[in-house]
Amino acid sequence: MLDAALIKECADPSLKPAIVEQFVMAAGSDDPLAVTVKSGGRLILVPKAATADEAMAIVRQYAGQAVVRVGLTQFPAGVGVKEPADLKPDLVDPCQNLRKGTAMFAKILRIVAKWYGNPTSNDVFPQIFEDAVYAWKTSEFEGVSVFQAEDPGGAPANQEEPRTDKSEADTVDPGTPLLPDAEPSDEKKIGTAGIRVDLSRIGGQQ
Repeated sequence: MLDAALIKECADPSLKPAIVEQFVMAAGSDDPLAVTVKSGGRLILVPKAATADEAMAIVRQYAGQAVVRVGLTQFPAGVGVKEPADLKPDLVDPCQNLRKGTAMFAKILRIVAKWYGNPTSNDVFPQIFEDAVYAWKTSEFEGVSVFQAEDPGGAPANQEEPRTDKSEADTVDPGTPLLPDAEPSDEKKIGTAGIRVDLSRIGGQQ
């Protein structure tokens, strides 16, 4: 769990604190010195860093040869840096990492929201959030390299908490998530979900 004071002081102000928490929980780490190295989609085992210097030594060792993610937000170490020597220790500083990471994630949210046509409905935000987290982890969204992409600007979508109220949503409106399981998969009925109830009423089967 992220410290509320850290979120307030360091996180991008365009993101709600709950969204920052969800983002770090979904894509980040609870260890500010965490370094993850992947090459060709495979995870490379690296020693666990005990100090900022150790973490930065690992980052510099692999930067440029593999995908290196660092700190609370698992920020991609090579973004905006040409040489491994240019990598700064602020990558493993909790506040700086959170600041950089949430600013970048806010940009990715805007990219994804724009692709969706910048919907204003709160219902769409969980999907936008999910796609943005996936884009964060894979570095891509719809063929675009999200870390290098231009920021479309604007506010990052209507931020309804994507996970915390899920159980509540399931109890309030079970129809939507359960529809595929609750209905028989009759091919003739596909695409007519909206009028099924009306047909039964016409037939007087209530």
